[in-house]
Amino acid sequence: MPQASVIIADDHQLVRTGLKQVIASQPDLRVVAECRTGKEVLALLQTEACNVLLLDLSLPDMSGLDVLKHVRSHHDGIAVLVLSGYPEKQFGLNVLRGGAHGFISKGVDDAELLRAVRMVARGSRYVGPELAELLLAGLDGAADQPRHGALSEREFQIFVKLAEGKTVTEIAGKLFLSVKTVSTYRSRILEKMGMKTNADITYYAIKNSLLQ
Repeated sequence: MPQASVIIADDHQLVRTGLKQVIASQPDLRVVAECRTGKEVLALLQTEACNVLLLDLSLPDMSGLDVLKHVRSHHDGIAVLVLSGYPEKQFGLNVLRGGAHGFISKGVDDAELLRAVRMVARGSRYVGPELAELLLAGLDGAADQPRHGALSEREFQIFVKLAEGKTVTEIAGKLFLSVKTVSTYRSRILEKMGMKTNADITYYAIKNSLLQ
């Protein structure tokens, strides 16, 4: 079986080094490149092929969600395994809706990380125990599903930017949408979340550890 190639995207060198050591120690896996920023990822993917992109959600220049959306639109053959310091409950559902093949917390052990990388490299989905419970809760209509779990992938993307304090005009420019379109999304988000202002969005995001 040929080796699966992996690109690691994380802004912390120590994290990248640790991940590379774990992955490169396996005969069926190899790390072909490392990136520190979202722009580095997008530029690298123009010339470097890989099977798996191990993507941190928190990058210094752009959201990992934005990188994920770009990869899904332009590099559909790459499996994206999202890595985060936050628990699955905060971002897991929305990341899967955004097209990721899996979501894994930085707190897992080496064996679970390798299992996740191998699963997505084969084209399968990786879902951890906590996220699996959330998915089942969503199917059952459980009341304890987080409110932001009701947002679509694009709504959640805009929700996070509003929570960060970005204006509608800034978001429109960043996502190449019209101001009217972003305003419509904002209204829909407020309605779904039962909120009235951007301050409500920011408060909720902070309380639920959605800001990185």
